Amino acid sequence: MCICQPVADDLWVVAGDLGLARFEDKLSDSWPKGYNNDHAALRATSAFHRVTQQAAAKTGAVVALLDVGPNLGAINRSALIAADFLVIPLAADLFSLQGLKNLDPTVQEWRRQWTRMRDYAQVQFSLPAGQMEPAGYVVLQHAVRLDRPVRAFRRWLDRIPTAYREMVLGQPAVAVPFDEPDEHCLATLRNYRSLMSMAQEARKPMFDLRPADGAIGSHAQLVQTCRVELEQLAERIAQRCGLVRAGDQRSSWAGG
Repeated sequence: MCICQPVADDLWVVAGDLGLARFEDKLSDSWPKGYNNDHAALRATSAFHRVTQQAAAKTGAVVALLDVGPNLGAINRSALIAADFLVIPLAADLFSLQGLKNLDPTVQEWRRQWTRMRDYAQVQFSLPAGQMEPAGYVVLQHAVRLDRPVRAFRRWLDRIPTAYREMVLGQPAVAVPFDEPDEHCLATLRNYRSLMSMAQEARKPMFDLRPADGAIGSHAQLVQTCRVELEQLAERIAQRCGLVRAGDQRSSWAGG
């Protein structure tokens, strides 16, 4: 049963559960059995797809955002094959660049394997397409000084555009400094410092914090900045995924 919690107009959330960790072994065991048209295995592997479809049918939603952890385990594999597009969060450090090296070959292998399973499957329930097309990347939590990243992070930031093209898109390596426009960079989000903990305590988005929640003084200004930046990110994602055309009027769901 899918439990959808309303959090705003036309916005719902289906919360995860730490208990899903117990599902990891079953998903790992089910994946190879999918080649044999094992219905139980295919049903388990496509579980997140059906949860998403059930939530959409219940709420009338046309867009679903799946938030997964930074790993390539069986749970994330099952979630990602239910996704049409991937938005990749990156930090300005060595670990993100190394993660890109592992991400693309893994996703390509998942896509190839799932396509083969799906083509041979003869089942009476819905299976996801397993598209998983990269829509772009978002750079997270860089330190800002006078609206520019500090030098300690700059050398990593300058490597991200080239690494994304080479490791994710399979394009020739072309040096693109981070401060030059990059069509694949959806946003560069600053570190919102204490807004995150404040939002968790208030149980609401960072951009919806009020003075009653503790967002006063400089925090109030940061809340407004957060709203603008996340709204711009939502619109860029919508454009890259073909939900709206560039230049169209802002969609009603962007920015909450």
